[in-house]
Amino acid sequence: MSAPLIFIAKTLTELYILCFLLRFVLQVTRADFHNPLSQFIVRITNPVLIPLRRIVPGFRGLDMSSVVVIALLEIMVTAMLFSLKTGVSPTAIAILYYAVLRTVVTILRMYVFSILIYALMSFVNPGTYNPLTSVLASICEPLLRPVRRIIPPIGGLDLSPLFVIIGLQALIMAVPLPGVLH
Repeated sequence: MSAPLIFIAKTLTELYILCFLLRFVLQVTRADFHNPLSQFIVRITNPVLIPLRRIVPGFRGLDMSSVVVIALLEIMVTAMLFSLKTGVSPTAIAILYYAVLRTVVTILRMYVFSILIYALMSFVNPGTYNPLTSVLASICEPLLRPVRRIIPPIGGLDLSPLFVIIGLQALIMAVPLPGVLH
């Protein structure tokens, strides 16, 4: 019975971490915050970020309180998973190390899924406005643009998402994260 509960707790906390991560990425990419998806992420993250902003200052226009929340939640989840799945209490250094690795993997996976959805939406409904497409363009275009300069569209088909996803998947595979923390 503990495996399903661990799965539920892990999934819900990772989704919440993803919301803070998306908020930070949307801010870095200067996405439209009047977009319904952006507004959803702002409303979900504001109850934690607004009080924390009084303590954690911004840095060069970036909301560092999002980074603090991501780090704290990731440390909490990593410690919980490590203890529950192995039965061993890890050292603080191990928790910090694996929390950083889990954050890197989460960022890479977020980009893989964002690019995949962005590419599929360009096939299904090209040239039309959609709030999701606007946000995904803000997230994905900084990664796709340099690849498009190297690999131009072939016969009208843009292969840059494929190559970026392959590269991101290779990076995910290169991260030395133990199976108990996936």
